[in-house]
Amino acid sequence: MGLSDKGYLCTSELKKRGRYPSEERFQEGSVAIIECSQEIPCNPCEDACPFDAIKVGKPITNLPQLDEEKCTGCGQCVAQCPGLAIFLVDKTYTEKMSTVSFPYEFPELPEEDQEINAVDRDGKFVCKGKVAQVLTKKDFDKTAVITIAVPNKYADKVRSMERLDLKEGDQNG
Repeated sequence: MGLSDKGYLCTSELKKRGRYPSEERFQEGSVAIIECSQEIPCNPCEDACPFDAIKVGKPITNLPQLDEEKCTGCGQCVAQCPGLAIFLVDKTYTEKMSTVSFPYEFPELPEEDQEINAVDRDGKFVCKGKVAQVLTKKDFDKTAVITIAVPNKYADKVRSMERLDLKEGDQNG
């Protein structure tokens, strides 16, 4: 399952294509994961990275490539991706917990230390998580970057959180 049937690259596809950070890099702290699969004219992530760790190059329809050696996990790219396809994962947060940072464009923002339902790329429940940080900046253009702590075994699967502004039973909009 993945791009052909879901519309996104699953972790195994990213790894197979050499587009997933190495386990050695994960042990150094937070790192960007670029899950972009659309060969369209787009390069805000490249422009956003102050460390020159993301390259799109020419033509502008190239998929962005991460230089994991240059990536500091600063997160500047996360809010700038119009496709909401960049995440930060820190597998060194604590001995048992990892963090996942993701773009969040819904009206109601969570609060730090709030318990939330962590979800996968399909919006399906994965596990309970806790909000570690809510980052909003003027240059993020109304896209917050939410960081949640989840058990280590879910770091490669969690990619967002359940929306707070929907009541139970109203999940389909």
